[in-house]
Amino acid sequence: MLIGLAMIRMASVTTVTLLLIVSAAGAQQNPQPAPANAPQLPAAAPPPPLPNRANEVLPSWLRVRGEFRERIEGFSNAGFASGRDDVYWLSRLRLNASIIPSRFLAFQLQAQDARVAKKEIGSTALPFAGPFDLRMAFADVGTTTSRMVARVGRQELAYGEQRLVGHLNWTNTARTFDAAKVTLRSKRVTLDLFGASVVRILDGQFDKSGNGNRFLGAYGSAALVPKSTIEPYLFWKQDQNLRTELATTGTLELATIGVRWTGKLPARIEYGTEMAVQTGSLGSDAVGAWAGHWQVRAGAPTRMPFGLTGEYNYASGDENPSDGKRGTFDQLYPTGHDKYGLADQIGWRNIHHLRAGVDMVPIKALSVTANYHSWWLAKSRDALYTAGGAVLARLPAGAASRRVGQEIDLQAARPITPQLQVAAGYAYIFPGAFLKEATPGASYGQPYVMLTYIFLADK
Repeated sequence: MLIGLAMIRMASVTTVTLLLIVSAAGAQQNPQPAPANAPQLPAAAPPPPLPNRANEVLPSWLRVRGEFRERIEGFSNAGFASGRDDVYWLSRLRLNASIIPSRFLAFQLQAQDARVAKKEIGSTALPFAGPFDLRMAFADVGTTTSRMVARVGRQELAYGEQRLVGHLNWTNTARTFDAAKVTLRSKRVTLDLFGASVVRILDGQFDKSGNGNRFLGAYGSAALVPKSTIEPYLFWKQDQNLRTELATTGTLELATIGVRWTGKLPARIEYGTEMAVQTGSLGSDAVGAWAGHWQVRAGAPTRMPFGLTGEYNYASGDENPSDGKRGTFDQLYPTGHDKYGLADQIGWRNIHHLRAGVDMVPIKALSVTANYHSWWLAKSRDALYTAGGAVLARLPAGAASRRVGQEIDLQAARPITPQLQVAAGYAYIFPGAFLKEATPGASYGQPYVMLTYIFLADK
């Protein structure tokens, strides 16, 4: 019943929004970046750009851009409990301004307003709604060809596939940091050094960082091996007043050391791997954890662009929740959406994850992906965690089975006009023995339709 209602509502919102947008004044589109883990499909030739009339009358040192995104999504059986169904709207407006007084100095500003409507189950605050506020405000010193570039201010941080550090753009509010970053470049090597604090979105107040949070990092990228890139990194995270395993509070001091390696092989094969280890402490607790990601994608030499993907992900869990030794991997500040399942019910903590997928472009400019996911807990006494890192289900005495379940996903995306992009998807989870023991055990479904409209471009 929910799925039928969701599809009727989605068809309604798509029709109404298309009519409104197509009748609006034309403006040039800047294509949206693909998700970090999106298949590398051949790009269709874009339509001729339309002029940005606002920038035509503004001075050359001032550029403006606007984006509106509307998504209707829903779920059936929230918390794997029958009858907990919902369908709601997510609206997000962003306004950007670029001020470029000289070749070596530029300023970027972005205001954002995020709203949720018709949501009846669960939170209507973060990450669904964030009042109008200044999302980004930073200065760049240097040029794209400079050997050293500095960026200071409120900004996004995104590295690799964003499994550990990302902007979380899928969510309505997304993520930024108050940070200072320096980028050093040579012919084959790039190194980012940064000090940051994650920004907390506050209702009725100016969004701010701090509150004991510190995040430092060094992220490198080197083209030392033919047709591949090696990306070593070191992150340091500090947070205060967190609960220890012995029921006290303490300060988290966590080091994450890792490397990502991606490349291409003959026969249209692409590979990617990432491994990270963690050490440190939380109050009296000692921390020791690790995680890994391994992926292979093979493209088919056919007229229709086509690819097959196989992937395995692992993140350690905690053997004993009261021994003062923390083994659960901390996924830091990821863009977790669609990494371990489109429904975002599973994150990179205490998990074994297998994925098999297919991607294709059946007709011009239409990309379609289908994925199968399967999960097991790494440790039976630890919890199952969501894509955001929150506890989804736990059996403190230990689960009889570590089998979490399976998920099937289907997604499609296509540009409609130079200003408008449309995407849709559906995820369905089949609970395994663990979910049936730790929750009511009902299946979980989640559909969405999303429209993104660029009404001002920055060129």
